[in-house]
Amino acid sequence: MRALVVVGLLAVLALTFVVLAMVRDTQGDTGTAKGCPDGWPLADVTLHETKDVKINVLNATDEAGRAGSVADDFRNRKFQVVKVGNAKAIDDVAVLRYGPKGVGSAHLLRAYFLNEAKPDYDPKRTDDTVDVVLGSAFQQLATTTEVNQSLGDLGAPQAPKGTCPAPVKK
Repeated sequence: MRALVVVGLLAVLALTFVVLAMVRDTQGDTGTAKGCPDGWPLADVTLHETKDVKINVLNATDEAGRAGSVADDFRNRKFQVVKVGNAKAIDDVAVLRYGPKGVGSAHLLRAYFLNEAKPDYDPKRTDDTVDVVLGSAFQQLATTTEVNQSLGDLGAPQAPKGTCPAPVKK
C-alpha cells in the first residue's frame, strides 16, 4: 500500500513539473521576428516545395544552351523558371543569388547542387526569386535521393547575419 502512495505522489509531481515547464517555456517565440532590431530585414526561412520556388537560370560558362537545358531540368522538377539568360563567367559549380525573401528557396536549391553552390545573399534584394548562376564546374543536378540526403545534411534554413527569421505562416 505504501508503494502505491509513493508511486502516485511521484506521478503527480512529474505531471506538475511537465505542466510548469510547458507554461514557462521561453523558446516559444524562437524563429520569429520578436525582438528583432529595427531596420533588420525579415528572412523567409521556410523550406518551400519546388512548385513554390521561383528561379532565374543563368549560364556563366562558354557552353551555349546550358542555362536552357538546366532550366528544363528544373521545370521537370516543378520549379517556376522565370527567366533564362547569361551571366559573367564563374569557375564555381554554381552561385545562388537571393535576398531575404529567398532564403528558404536558396536553401532548397543548395541541395540540388549537393551543397556545392556558393550562396550570394543580398540584404537589399526585395523579390523572392533566386538567381541560379551555373559555373564551369557544374556537371548535373542531383537526383531526388541525393537531394533528400543533402537536405538532411544541411538541416533547417538559417537566417543570414543581419536578418531575423520571419514569423512562420500557418
